[in-house]
Amino acid sequence: AENKASLKRTHTEVWSDSPNPHDRKRIDTCPVGLKNVGNTCWFSAVIQSLFNLLEFQRLVLNYSPPARVHDPPHTQKEHRNLPFMRELRNLFSLMVGSKRKYVDPSRAVEILKDAFKSSESQQQDVSEFTHKLLDWLEDAFQMKAEEDREGEKPKNPMVELFYGRFLAVGVLEGKKFENTEMFGQYPLQVNGFKDLHECLEAAMIEGEIESLHSAENSARSGQEHWFTELPPVLTFELSRFEFNQALGRPEKIHNKLEFPSMLYMDRYMDRNREVTRIKREEIRRVKEHLTLLQQRLERYLSYGSGPKRFPLADVLQYAMEFASSKPVCTSPVEDIDSSAPPGGTKGQQLSLPSTAEQDPLPPLESAGPASASTAAQQQRVAIHKPFTQSRLPPDLPMHPAPRHITDEELRVLEVCLHRWRSEVENDTRDLQGSINRIHRTIELMYSDKSMMQVPYRLHAVLVHEGQANAGHYWAYIYDPHQRCWMKYNDISVTKSSWEELVRDSFGGYRNASAYCLMYINDKKPFLIEEEFDKETGQILSGIDKLPPDLKQYVREDNELFDKEVEEWDSLQVRKAQQEKLVLAAAAAAAASSISTSSSSPQPMSVESSPPDNTAQQEPEYMEQPSPTNDSKHLQEDTERAISRAAAEQEERSPEALLTVQAAPPPSDPVTEDESPGQRTVEVAIPNVGTFVIESEEGGYDDEAMMTPNMQGVIMAIGKSSSVYEKNGPETAFFKAIKLEYARLLRFAQEDTPPEKDYRLQHIVVYFIQNQAPKKILERTLLTQFADRNLAFDERCKSIMNVARAKLDLIKPEEVNMDEYEMWHQAYRNFRDTTIFMMTGLDLFQKTNYMEALMFLIYSYQYNKELLSKGRYRGHDEELLGHYRRQCLLKLNEQAAAMFESGEEPEVSTGLGLMNELVVPCIPLLLVHDTERDLLAVEDMRNRWCSYLGQEMEPNLQEKLTDFLPKLLDCSAEIKSFHDPPKLPSYSTLELSERFVRVMAAVGGR
Repeated sequence: AENKASLKRTHTEVWSDSPNPHDRKRIDTCPVGLKNVGNTCWFSAVIQSLFNLLEFQRLVLNYSPPARVHDPPHTQKEHRNLPFMRELRNLFSLMVGSKRKYVDPSRAVEILKDAFKSSESQQQDVSEFTHKLLDWLEDAFQMKAEEDREGEKPKNPMVELFYGRFLAVGVLEGKKFENTEMFGQYPLQVNGFKDLHECLEAAMIEGEIESLHSAENSARSGQEHWFTELPPVLTFELSRFEFNQALGRPEKIHNKLEFPSMLYMDRYMDRNREVTRIKREEIRRVKEHLTLLQQRLERYLSYGSGPKRFPLADVLQYAMEFASSKPVCTSPVEDIDSSAPPGGTKGQQLSLPSTAEQDPLPPLESAGPASASTAAQQQRVAIHKPFTQSRLPPDLPMHPAPRHITDEELRVLEVCLHRWRSEVENDTRDLQGSINRIHRTIELMYSDKSMMQVPYRLHAVLVHEGQANAGHYWAYIYDPHQRCWMKYNDISVTKSSWEELVRDSFGGYRNASAYCLMYINDKKPFLIEEEFDKETGQILSGIDKLPPDLKQYVREDNELFDKEVEEWDSLQVRKAQQEKLVLAAAAAAAASSISTSSSSPQPMSVESSPPDNTAQQEPEYMEQPSPTNDSKHLQEDTERAISRAAAEQEERSPEALLTVQAAPPPSDPVTEDESPGQRTVEVAIPNVGTFVIESEEGGYDDEAMMTPNMQGVIMAIGKSSSVYEKNGPETAFFKAIKLEYARLLRFAQEDTPPEKDYRLQHIVVYFIQNQAPKKILERTLLTQFADRNLAFDERCKSIMNVARAKLDLIKPEEVNMDEYEMWHQAYRNFRDTTIFMMTGLDLFQKTNYMEALMFLIYSYQYNKELLSKGRYRGHDEELLGHYRRQCLLKLNEQAAAMFESGEEPEVSTGLGLMNELVVPCIPLLLVHDTERDLLAVEDMRNRWCSYLGQEMEPNLQEKLTDFLPKLLDCSAEIKSFHDPPKLPSYSTLELSERFVRVMAAVGGR
């Protein structure tokens, strides 16, 4: 099944619009895109093509509903068509004046979908939709026209713009007839034709028409179509889908069909009927001659009577080469000696002269029959053994050769073959020249000025990529003001070129081709002309071209968007200013604390935000002295520490100052000073030193002591030893916490390579970079200094007790614990995202792409959520996007290789891999419309669509037909996964070390 228990379809807001409104902001006057709200690329392609017809745009924007409309509506037209016109006007007004990069067409789309009565997941038939759209517009304008012109025949602008007339002239059962018919979109068959004119010629003639031009009134039937009136907007519907009766399903025709940028319709007009008939007859005669020439040329190019045929000139050349080869008079099998040893000839009875060894193949003109025969008798030809010899033996003839040929025979044969080959080449050139001249004659048949009076310029090309029952639609539309082609692909609107249009629209290249061509009368510039202000004469642009009610509608929407942008900008400015001031103030405070005399007993607090009038003093819990009982205990600890350090040198390293004497060996009996509940361990802490620690059982955590946080705390306490000895533990506590904060601040400001991320080692670095509130920072640092694992040393224990006392003094109103927990949860999310990313990258490096994909998908998603709240909250988005993209491409390649094998288990496994892993992830690459992601999706789809024109077993064809609609589905719906992969558990030290290794391995991408 396509969706297993691990998959479901759901709308996910996080994966839809970017949270940054600047990503959704319209750039200058760039055209506005349309959001794909669920299989609606067909809607976008058609609507954009019509919107860019400025006359049509004006008609829609200036439409006003009839005054006499029943409430509630009495007819289907009132119930459906008028609401649709209202939503279309709103949509067009936003496309004209919106400040957004793209707008949402949901309201208009929903009305259309209700009319089609189709499920949301079904791809709409674009031809049917376009017919329906024009019918609704025609009805809506007809209601208005009838109201405005009571008693007169109303004119419908939609009919005048899109509908034309043709005259059907023919014979039915021997009787001549002429009928005038109206047409909108003109259907054309593609199969069997190479260009648009061939399609039109075939469409204008139906059945047997010889009787139309003969005096005799035969019983044959047929008809010709002649245009009597062409619409300003001429639309051709290219029929690229046909029903396969054998397979019982529709199939797409991928044949190449060329069409011009300028189309002259003169030859199809009724007023040129006689001239065209003469030219058609002349072309018919010329083509008959062309067919004879092509058949004759084919005989020269495919010569022979067997199944394999070759160009005659090549056959004569091969015969000449054979006759001129070195003669050999022995049979090619007689000289094979089965008794000869492997790899060489049997015993050397005669030796060749040294000159013969150096030049075993003399030139043809010096090798007569006699000399060749003598050489053959002197030494047998060596047999080439491909699996035991690395190259051809020098005496093995390269080609078969005649056994007996005299010089006279060779001369005659060479003369004949040379002459015949020259004659054949001349005949071939003459035939090709005649064929080219006939093609040129046909091309120029309608090039005289009299047949170039009805020019139609290509306005839009609507393209379909995929197969009959599924695919994606976009449009190429010509911008006459910029004089370039634009590509409208849902929310993306980009500049394009005629070359790109040809590649994607003609067909025969991959699986994309045009299904609708929209031409406009080049002699009616009002179709694409801008509107001018009647008073000033200036071109009306943007919101100025809208009627008053729509101006207000667009202004309100723009105000909402401006407000969103302002709120985002204000938030970013505040964050940037706060970050700048925080870092500056913290750096100044750190520098001041280091330069201040260490004997100062004045309490100091960590500064994480710029001071203001209301917060210039330290928090109460930092100003207050420790409680009496704690002070007494701390004083005792201080006296013991001072007496213990008296014998030590004043200037010793922090590591030495923290080192305690070793405990008695474990084998000694327990003394009075060591209780049975204590344990003695030796710990080597990275970057700090090795310690012998005495601690109560359960009061020491080996893993916690190895964390970078604990390393920093121990080092800070060691560096404050002199302050501790002179002024006691409380002053030393302030000194140590200032030193540790200054160190972490340097880490936060340091520009480090990707593999060295201090945020993973220190939560405080993460908080500083992301501008966490001052009190959150202080409490986090206090908690680190209050860690029970510091009880291994008297001095550390004393400072730990001070930190605990400060924590106890914190009042509920001073630190918001909900906010404190929120920041710590944010850090845990960052840490989990890192593990997702690290695991995915590691699995990718090991080529385990199936397992890597889910880790990379979730890490990218979670990381994007983190980055939406701040640039330092997550990791490099481009790095994650690259490996997510590469992982999908690798899996697509594996699945395609399995499908190509044709073996049933492999095919099922490959399609299962696509359905369960790759296909559900493709919308994630499409939603943000980045160029590299779009190219990756195009590559994946093209790989599978390339199989459409290949021969394969019926069961494989059926599986491919079932699978392709899923792959080509461009729905905006996101398929999310129920449960993320289970994360491995890492300590802080393990995570940091593993992160360094993984990032170093992928750093060279």
